[in-house]
Amino acid sequence: MSNLYDKAYEQSINDPDGFWGPIAEECHWYKKWNKVLDDSNKPFYRWFTGGETNTCYNAVDFHVDNGLGDQDAIIYDSPVTDTIKKYTYSELQTRVAGFAGVLASKGVAKGDRVIIYMPMIPEAVFAMLACARIGAVHSVVFGGFAANELATRINDAKPKVIVSASCGIEVKKVIEYKPLLDKAIELSDTKPGSCIILQRPQARATMKDGRDFDWDDEMAVAVPRDCVPVKATDPLYILYTSGTTGQPKGVVRDNGGHMVALKWTMSAIYGVEKGDVYWAASDIGWVVGHSYIVYGPLFKGCTTILFEGKPVGTPDASAFWRIISQHKVKTLFTAPTAFRAIKREDPKAQLMKDFDLSCFKYLFLAGERLDPDTLSWAENALKVPVIDHWWQTETGWAIAANCVGLHKFDVKPGSPTKPAPGWNMAVLGDDGQPISAGEIGAIVARLPLPPGTLPTLWQNDQRYIDSYLSVFPGYYETADAGFIDEDGYVYVMARTDDIINVAGHRLSTGGMEEVIAGHPDVAECAVMGVEDSLKGQIPLGMMVLNAGVQKDPAEVVKEVIALVRDKIGPVAAFKTATIVKRLPKTRSGKILRGTMRSIADKKEYKVPATIDDYSCLDEIEDSLGKIGYGNKA
Repeated sequence: MSNLYDKAYEQSINDPDGFWGPIAEECHWYKKWNKVLDDSNKPFYRWFTGGETNTCYNAVDFHVDNGLGDQDAIIYDSPVTDTIKKYTYSELQTRVAGFAGVLASKGVAKGDRVIIYMPMIPEAVFAMLACARIGAVHSVVFGGFAANELATRINDAKPKVIVSASCGIEVKKVIEYKPLLDKAIELSDTKPGSCIILQRPQARATMKDGRDFDWDDEMAVAVPRDCVPVKATDPLYILYTSGTTGQPKGVVRDNGGHMVALKWTMSAIYGVEKGDVYWAASDIGWVVGHSYIVYGPLFKGCTTILFEGKPVGTPDASAFWRIISQHKVKTLFTAPTAFRAIKREDPKAQLMKDFDLSCFKYLFLAGERLDPDTLSWAENALKVPVIDHWWQTETGWAIAANCVGLHKFDVKPGSPTKPAPGWNMAVLGDDGQPISAGEIGAIVARLPLPPGTLPTLWQNDQRYIDSYLSVFPGYYETADAGFIDEDGYVYVMARTDDIINVAGHRLSTGGMEEVIAGHPDVAECAVMGVEDSLKGQIPLGMMVLNAGVQKDPAEVVKEVIALVRDKIGPVAAFKTATIVKRLPKTRSGKILRGTMRSIADKKEYKVPATIDDYSCLDEIEDSLGKIGYGNKA
């Protein structure tokens, strides 16, 4: 018997106009589209061509005009400043219209770019929505990014204005942004006309006369601006993702398709409705923050939580439970690494017992592979569905998910369930041909991609083709490897460059990580393929132990090696592993496996600007040296 998911999926693939057209009717349009899907310029497919809308109107004014003005739109919860502040939809409208006036007073108009370089504070959201209000294109750069990385983004986006703050706060450490911004502008060939700086009490920024303007002073005299109609195909934002050439790629998101897809996902995928409290524990500098801190929840009329803190350390591993209980969160979306950190600090979830979590219905995880051990721990502790789903900066929303608003499937550990409606997925071999169910290959999506995904890269159509469409013509290359089983469940095992070849056998490092993570003393781990003169590559494991483990580390290593041999077999050639205090990660929680692999193989590497802590790499070099790898061997 078919269910709502099956019906939606079939129609989305076979009749995309009939599927997405009625969904788009739920949004506000100044002018209706001529075509739902425009395929007149392949491979540059566009959605809702001819339509005119405004993203800010749909996220803010639409709700005020329809009676939700007094409902909370944003709850700002900042344990690092001991602040909780709420903004209703009416208050949000006032702040956003005011800041739109500030931007307009500095010459920003439809199509101009604005870079936003701010911490997790409400003003960052006001700035994003204000850009959308007047048709400007925003590009949010993660607050605290290194000056040279910010400079490359300034050069590419060519912003008329940069909006920033005097500082950000990482747990107890104050990071001054203004010196980084000044250095970035000095390094860049393109210079902004103005910078608008929010002065925070934790650090005051030194202002440059004629260029820098105080946020509060400008808001005090701002003339509010109304929403400006823009084309559905006009860009809403640029979000930069790292590129293999060292030059970041500017992922473009349009106004129409983005709005339609994200509003639909809130109920279809995440199971939330107007008035529910939704929390994406991420950062606005990442795609999750764009899609599910700001736009998705506000399109739906939800209350969204803006959290300036960490899963542990602000003040401890109970931070998430306190927020869920205090603000009546229905659905939480975060990264598996956050739950691994909580699990490491509080393995038996003792801190959870102090909070009433009866309001909480779903936990969604994405960003890193969800290992079955973390899945099991979260399920046992929370007693709610724990749902893995998979997506990318480029896609803007889930490629594969357990769409609980349509039909809740049984969870299969290690799988983000089935392709979401709109995603026509396949697994291809090296020859570009589909392979059998259960076989590992390159996971791809047949074109056209659904609405809300990237239509191209910022002012670089050719790089868009080269980066995503050239290896498998007619398909979008996800650069992830895995398989689809006989039930249609997708398994994302590793990035394609993390499928290693051990003496002719193609093996998934992700599969080995699943086994290692199942050891009761292991908090998290990473496996990468390192060069070997005999077998070509062999796997090398790096492990972090749970807090309080008393066992001899060498004994844990022996047990883990035996586990992999037992579960995967001798063919894996897994014989080397080491214990480390922590794994190097980006600020969004992704483990830097490629960087560790380069260290082990004595190769030059570029440290990503997004790294959470540079000192961690010295520890990794020392640990690898003790087992015979890297320059310190």
